[in-house]
Amino acid sequence: MKTVKFSVLVSALFLLIGFNANAQDGNTILKKLDEVMYSPKDMTGNTQIILIDKAGKKKTREATTIQKGTDKRLFRFTAPSSQAGIATLSLPNDVMYLYMPAFGKERRISSSVKSSKFAGTDFAYEDMEAKLFVEKYTAKLLKTEGNLLVVELKPTSKKSSYSKVIVKLDKINYYPTYMEFYDKGNKKIKEATYKFEKIGKYWNAKEINMVDLKKNHKTIMKMSDIKYDTGLTDDDFTVRKLKQ
Repeated sequence: MKTVKFSVLVSALFLLIGFNANAQDGNTILKKLDEVMYSPKDMTGNTQIILIDKAGKKKTREATTIQKGTDKRLFRFTAPSSQAGIATLSLPNDVMYLYMPAFGKERRISSSVKSSKFAGTDFAYEDMEAKLFVEKYTAKLLKTEGNLLVVELKPTSKKSSYSKVIVKLDKINYYPTYMEFYDKGNKKIKEATYKFEKIGKYWNAKEINMVDLKKNHKTIMKMSDIKYDTGLTDDDFTVRKLKQ
């Protein structure tokens, strides 16, 4: 009987050790992902946004993006004229603003509506915010597939529209190549694919394809004219700048 109890205890300890190791692996992976996504001091660039509906009809928009550090980002549409000036400003402590030129004033986006689609794209407001992955998610390494790490992310905020996100990362450079987004009912609702390129010493997501599986609608974002470490300041990320 003592031998049986000892075996059960040893098995339980191995399970616990294994669980803690996986949890630590997931957290370490997220930190490395953040190092890739947020390593520049700042970034500026242009974005072409292509919306494709289920019939294959396309609409094209243009935008600019600036980002500083890990928690400041300003995204602004520049074309077509019907969209020009619409902008979002992401700031520390989950603060996010939306500016609509037609109304002439900014409004703060509450956490409860961050699951809404941003300006007709297949990206939610929470997808657009600047925030470290280690702050947004807990992570668990599920498996390795060839050159990829498959990691399960669980949102730390109960207000997130996702129950989990499955991400595949390049296991050498730790940039994402694919993500699956699941709703609160644990149903897959969106998937995204990523193409990265190295610009100087930084990895840049040159193209992101986001697909709404329910509506069979796709948004393609293509980045160009990327510049890093140009000396952006906090003054470039204010509500006043959002409205200019």
